[in-house]
Amino acid sequence: MREDTRTRIQDIALRLFTEQGYEATSLREIAEELGVTKAALYYHFKTKDDIVASLVDERVQQLEDLLTWVRSQPRTPRTRRELVVRYARILRERRYAQITRFLERNQTALRDNPRFARIREALLDLTTELSEPDDPPAVRLSRSMSLFTLHAGAWVMRDPKVPEEEMGEAALEVALRLLEP
Repeated sequence: MREDTRTRIQDIALRLFTEQGYEATSLREIAEELGVTKAALYYHFKTKDDIVASLVDERVQQLEDLLTWVRSQPRTPRTRRELVVRYARILRERRYAQITRFLERNQTALRDNPRFARIREALLDLTTELSEPDDPPAVRLSRSMSLFTLHAGAWVMRDPKVPEEEMGEAALEVALRLLEP
């Protein structure tokens, strides 16, 4: 039950932060939307920063789990492919997309938050796992770009005529091509 309430708080805060902006949303509004007192909200999260930290921690945990998996595998073309496929799957999760949209829309308000550095570091660590240190720079860059291509499919290549799932598949196809230049 505690986890359900915590998740509901995160969902409501995420929606309000994305719609209204992080700075424009108060804990009172989150509590009202949830239908609880501010004191009940404080039981789970003392501040808006605590809510944001919990959301960022979710993303970081997914990336760290993926890093743990890939580091336990041999560095082969098959492992690289599986890493990109698994990362694509994470990006397609509804919750991941919501958190990313929130972060994108609130960059200015959150830019100094130290937790965001953990996301960048984990993503850079993933790109490192795609290559050997002695691979030529062009190969390392191409393989690294495979992960960023997946983001481009979700955020850069917005086309209302192309369904989200089809765009995701196209991004994955291009990302897999970049793995073995």
